[in-house]
Amino acid sequence: MKALHIITGLGVGGAEQQLRLLLRHLPVRCDVVTLTDPGPVAAGLAADGVRVIHLGMSGNRDLTALPRLVKIIRAGRYDLVHTHLYRACLYGRLAARLAGVRAVVATEHSLGDSQMEGRRLGPGVRALYLAGERLGRATVAVSPTVADRLRRWGVPGPRIAVVPNGVDIDRFRFDPGLRERTRRLLGLPEDAYVVGGVGRLAPGKRFDVLIRALAELPGDCRLLLVGGGMEETGLRRAAHDAGVANRVLFAGERPAGGSPGTDLPSLMGAMDVLASPSPEESFGLAIVEALAAGLPVLYVSCPAVEDLPPGTARGATRVEGGADSFARALTGVRARGPAPRSAPEAAHHYCITRSAAQLMDVYAATVAHT
Repeated sequence: MKALHIITGLGVGGAEQQLRLLLRHLPVRCDVVTLTDPGPVAAGLAADGVRVIHLGMSGNRDLTALPRLVKIIRAGRYDLVHTHLYRACLYGRLAARLAGVRAVVATEHSLGDSQMEGRRLGPGVRALYLAGERLGRATVAVSPTVADRLRRWGVPGPRIAVVPNGVDIDRFRFDPGLRERTRRLLGLPEDAYVVGGVGRLAPGKRFDVLIRALAELPGDCRLLLVGGGMEETGLRRAAHDAGVANRVLFAGERPAGGSPGTDLPSLMGAMDVLASPSPEESFGLAIVEALAAGLPVLYVSCPAVEDLPPGTARGATRVEGGADSFARALTGVRARGPAPRSAPEAAHHYCITRSAAQLMDVYAATVAHT
C-alpha cells in the first residue's frame, strides 16, 4: 500500500509530531505534503527517509493550491490519502476525489466543544467541515470524547473510527542520570522543585494559571514551560507582574525526537510534576507523555485519562478551579514525596505500536470498500 499524508503545517505541534511518530511504525510506504510551514517536523521526517513536499500555500483562500495538490496525488498513484488538521482536510479530501482516489481517511486531532485548533467554532466552520467530511470514507477520532463530538455535529457513526494518539514509551522512560544532566543544562538548582507545563503558548492552554499558582508556592519552586506561541510575551509579562519572572523558564518548542538532554522526554525527566490547566482538550497527549515519564500529573481536561477505567492512570489527578486550586494541589503532590518514576497502565494503553495497528485496520477497511 502507498499512502499520501496531507497536513496543514509541520511546525512543532501535537498533531505534527504524532504524524512523524506514526510513520515510523506504519508498514506502509508514505509521502507527506505540507500545505504551509515546513518547520522542524518536516526536517525530522526527511531525516527519517520520508519524502516531504511543500505546497507553498499562501493562505486559507489560496485556491491555486488545489490543482497543484491534485497533480501531486495523480502523479504519486497513491492507494490512500490521509489528511490531518482542518485546512488540510478541506483541500485534501477534495483534491483526492478530483484525482480519482476514493480511499480517503481524515484524522480529527483538535475538535473541542467550543473550539478547534485553538480557534472558536461557529456555524460556518461546522457547515464547511461537514461538507468536506462527506468527501472522505472514514474520519478518525483521537479519543471516544472526540468521536462523541463528531456524532453530535452530525457525522454518521459508521464513518467514525477511534484511533488514540500513541506514545513511544521507551523514549519517555525515566533516566536519573539524564535528569541530572538536563537540570544542569537548564541552570536549575539541585533542590529546585520543578512544575512543568507543555503545549502551545496560546490563551486556551491557560498557562497564566500556573504562573499565578507559582507565586503562592515556596521560593524553591520553578515553572518550566515547554512550547512556543503567540502568548509568550504575555506570559513573561504575567510572570514579571506576579514577581516570579526569575522562577519561570521558557524552554521553547522541543520535539520529542531531538537530542537527549534537550528534547521533550529529557525535559519531562527534569520535572517533578506536570500541570495542565487547559479546560478543553481532544486527547491530552502531553499528559500521557508525562505519565510515560513516571510523573504525577494535575489536569483540568484529559479525555485520554477520562475515557479509561478508574484507577488506570495512577498519578493523574483532576483539578477544578484556578490558580489557588493548582497551588493547593501542587503543595499536596509535593508533600506526598517522590514516587517511583514508572509508567502506569494508562501510558502502556497508548503505546504507539498499538495505535499504528489500529490505524492499519482503518486503512484496510477503507481500501477494501472503494
